[in-house]
Amino acid sequence: MRIGIDARMCGPKQGGLGRYIEELIKHLLKIDTENEYVIFLRKEYKNELKIVFTEHNKTNLKLKIVEADVAWYGWTEQIKLRKIIKKEKVDLMHFPHWNVPLLYNEPFVVTIHDLLLLHYPTREASALGPISYFFKNIGFRAVLKHAVNKARHVIAPSEFTKIDIHKTLKIPLKKISTIHLAPFGLNSCDTKYTTRNKSEIKLPAIPYVLYVGVAYPHKNLMKLLDAWKIFCQYYSNKYQLVLVGRENFFYRKLISNEIIRQCKNVKYLGFLNDVELNKIYSKATLYIFPSLYEGFGMPPLEAMAQNIPVVSSNATCLPEILKNAAFYFNPNDKEEMAAAINRGLTDQNLRAQLKNNASALLKKYSWKEVAKKTLNVYS
Repeated sequence: MRIGIDARMCGPKQGGLGRYIEELIKHLLKIDTENEYVIFLRKEYKNELKIVFTEHNKTNLKLKIVEADVAWYGWTEQIKLRKIIKKEKVDLMHFPHWNVPLLYNEPFVVTIHDLLLLHYPTREASALGPISYFFKNIGFRAVLKHAVNKARHVIAPSEFTKIDIHKTLKIPLKKISTIHLAPFGLNSCDTKYTTRNKSEIKLPAIPYVLYVGVAYPHKNLMKLLDAWKIFCQYYSNKYQLVLVGRENFFYRKLISNEIIRQCKNVKYLGFLNDVELNKIYSKATLYIFPSLYEGFGMPPLEAMAQNIPVVSSNATCLPEILKNAAFYFNPNDKEEMAAAINRGLTDQNLRAQLKNNASALLKKYSWKEVAKKTLNVYS
């Protein structure tokens, strides 16, 4: 079988989605002994990723790298991408995100990581103007509906997301497979473009609580700041809250908030490369994850892989994914969140138990298993 994978989102600055695609491809090439693969990549990272994927082709499968320098989410994706794919005559296409061209009706599977844009459709969740946002939202719904209805099969990263897709989009459960993901493993990242990174950050001088991720409204960082203010006032002012994530409209709005000026122990570091992330993870005292909605919840697992105790929201899929390796709180209750932070920092028995539980939990998540289960879906 000739399998195509849309890997245009692969690259050092594309976050979790790009890493998911890269890890999936690398491990498919390691375990598959029968199929051919056609990997569609953007021009910018085509040559570097070609080297990476070739090195992971352990079974000597037929592998073809095709340039598909088409931006996602626009009209060019709808027209040009379809033509590029059809030219390669693949038997099955895997779109690892919902952005499937509307006119693409050949056999394909699609990964739906979450339904965030359906559950948080308000203008607050976008930096676009009202008219642009209106039309973009209509387009998103049309593309998503086509993707899940026309797909031969749908992959979800959690049971929560599987049920969410079933209930919200009326897709039969038998058409959806849950395939849990795995931590990306910053220490073992072997992508060529990350080996050039150097660390230039300086670690905070005092113990710190860490959050790594974006600042979109559903990540609930405003509530985290409210909780941090309570923590500083009633528990301790000897810790710092460190926020890491790419600067955008939402982070700029967050760091200009009055709460940050009132509570000085908050530091925003912006985007960090893998080497810098390793450095900031290595000395963190606690990891905090206050999210209101997740399709899987990768950052807490990455923190666990760095041997950091995790306190987490109890919302959506998080108890399913983190199980007994996190200490949970209600993300809508700032007092409860502040108390959870304090206990995560001071209760030594809890911290030891969380680390032990995390060590056992991480063994259950494997990219090899992700590849095996995805290959079963292809079959």
